Amino acid sequence: MGVLNKLMRDRSAMICIIFLTLVVLAGIFAPWLAPHSPIDVNVKEKLAGISTTYPLGTDQLGRCIFSRLLYGIRTTVFIAFITMIVTIVIGTLIGGIAGLFRGKIDEIIMRICDVFMSFPSEVMILAIIGMMGPGLTNIVIASIIAKWAWYTRMVRSIIIKYADKNYIQFARVSGFSRWHIFKKHIMPNAIGEISVLATLDAGSVILMISALSFLGLGVQAPTPEWGMMLNEAKNVMTIYPELMLAPGIAILVVVAAFNFLGDSLQDAFNVKRGKRGKRMR
Repeated sequence: MGVLNKLMRDRSAMICIIFLTLVVLAGIFAPWLAPHSPIDVNVKEKLAGISTTYPLGTDQLGRCIFSRLLYGIRTTVFIAFITMIVTIVIGTLIGGIAGLFRGKIDEIIMRICDVFMSFPSEVMILAIIGMMGPGLTNIVIASIIAKWAWYTRMVRSIIIKYADKNYIQFARVSGFSRWHIFKKHIMPNAIGEISVLATLDAGSVILMISALSFLGLGVQAPTPEWGMMLNEAKNVMTIYPELMLAPGIAILVVVAAFNFLGDSLQDAFNVKRGKRGKRMR
């Protein structure tokens, strides 16, 4: 309850939580909130201005920008959530094994992590997508492969920190199994720090998905996605630069909300601040 009370008193955290909740709800209910289909082409209405029919106007193909923005939440934000959750689960399981068992198992896992972390994650993602081809599924797979080692190492360090506490040592000599200690004593304490890592990294995953789609390596047309919307808008940037505003602002605001929320969670859980560069690798 102490963490919840701190978040409730933090105006920045509450604003971010409310905003992100509304974004998620808008994505879930996009079929009912969107005034038009996000992929239907209507050349007669191309580059139309803001109106009651088209709340944010239309693009160069006459598609409703507002509708594409709403449906883009499902692609950009929801896929980022899925990628982040799968990566965290893998990192927590492997990092937990390494932190609990130590010894040879720990050494083998850490050496494998060193190999994966020796390459910049962005370069590895580009290399994997280059081999597998563009596409939403390949983005998710590439991101998980590139990031699992970092999460594993971070979770391992968190597990080791709590595993050396006196009450954990007492549980061990009392005859409780490693799995029982991990589930009942270590994870309830470590979940706060893991959630901070996930929240701070969510913004970078959204940026990565959008950047790859903008480069033509991610989501393919006509699927609505914020990075893809920027990619399409650049073709008419000289005659209608306003087309880039909606997806660009959406990416900026959502990523900023995740970063601010991560900072608030960091304070609420009393997580020691490290260098953001290492945290966001």
